[in-house]
Amino acid sequence: MADQAATIIVPAFIAATLGFIVFFLGALLTRRVSFLKNYNIPEPVSGGIAVAFLTWIWFSLTGREIVFEMDVRDYLLVLFFATIGLNARIADLLRGGRLLFILLVLTVGFMLLQNLVGLLGVTFFGLPNAVSVLLGSASLIGGHGTAIAWGPQIGEMTGFNAAAEVGIATATLGLVLAALIGGPIAKWLIDRHHLSGETDQTPVVGLSYDNDTGESVNHVSLMRATLAAHIAILLGWVAHQFIGEMGLKLPLFVPCLLMGILMSNTIPYVLSSLTWPAGSKALAVLSDYALSVFLAMSLMSMKLWTLAELGGPLIAVLLMQVVMTVAFILFVVFRVIGRGYLAAVLSAGFAGFALGATPTAIANMSSVTKRYGAAPLAFIVLPLVSAFFVDLANAFAIRFFVGL
Repeated sequence: MADQAATIIVPAFIAATLGFIVFFLGALLTRRVSFLKNYNIPEPVSGGIAVAFLTWIWFSLTGREIVFEMDVRDYLLVLFFATIGLNARIADLLRGGRLLFILLVLTVGFMLLQNLVGLLGVTFFGLPNAVSVLLGSASLIGGHGTAIAWGPQIGEMTGFNAAAEVGIATATLGLVLAALIGGPIAKWLIDRHHLSGETDQTPVVGLSYDNDTGESVNHVSLMRATLAAHIAILLGWVAHQFIGEMGLKLPLFVPCLLMGILMSNTIPYVLSSLTWPAGSKALAVLSDYALSVFLAMSLMSMKLWTLAELGGPLIAVLLMQVVMTVAFILFVVFRVIGRGYLAAVLSAGFAGFALGATPTAIANMSSVTKRYGAAPLAFIVLPLVSAFFVDLANAFAIRFFVGL
């Protein structure tokens, strides 16, 4: 841990304000750099990585670490998933039942491949076998939370003192790579197969760069959408307490997502005279706002110097993971899902959570659909797989490979 005297702590309010600035910096970069726009790199990713490099330079010159308080970011995450749930319709969920099952099976198979690549890497570099999951599904699909949970345990088991640092660094670099490869994969698939989106559908997250739906957003519609999302969060928080008392561990945003789904598929039918925000432009704006600032804050707070300290083995194994991931998406995921536009959008999302996190997956898909057209089902099915079922399957996979 960094020395307190050598650490600059940025308070939550200022960190959130910087998140807005970072997003607009990313939007400016995306407009000015054709590669970023053509390959669907999300604006908060462009800005967040740029600021992370600046904090790295500051750390290199002064030796002082910049730490951002992330309370607002955590709120934005649950707000975002609540809005996703509010946009879900039971008919879409039923239509996506088979797709959800297929995507879950593909993800479980991919986790095994990811850990096998990690095992190959630690064998080549002479590291303990148990470290393989920290270069595999614990840190990549599992993200920072799982890496932090398992790193110290594996360090104690193996005597490998850098285990915790390897896990966190892998999760950090994986997040960057996930945000960078999803858009290009989707672009290549869409261009190669001449695919197009559902232009007559209201976007679930954000709005098109070029088209205006004609629907207006005012303070009433925006407050109505925000209130509905906050009620979903409140109900989700209560459900989360009950789930915790039962001994189950789930991220808070999962019950918030489920409560949003429950609300949108009951309240409009019980209170038919009530103006409900599902499918509205106001809710899409709220979703985009929450996701964009969340992701900007997540990426701007990365400690890139920890990656440089771990050097060659980490970079080499992660490059192997990227090659395997891209090949798996192009030759398995896209083909099995159906080779259509939905499959291309889900391919971008799969890259996002396979190497990074669920919000990165959503950001990848949002960037693609803003340009090419809506794919509403992708934003319902993928979070249920990546944020709910995968955590359970990953726990078994990690325990198996740690025991090798």
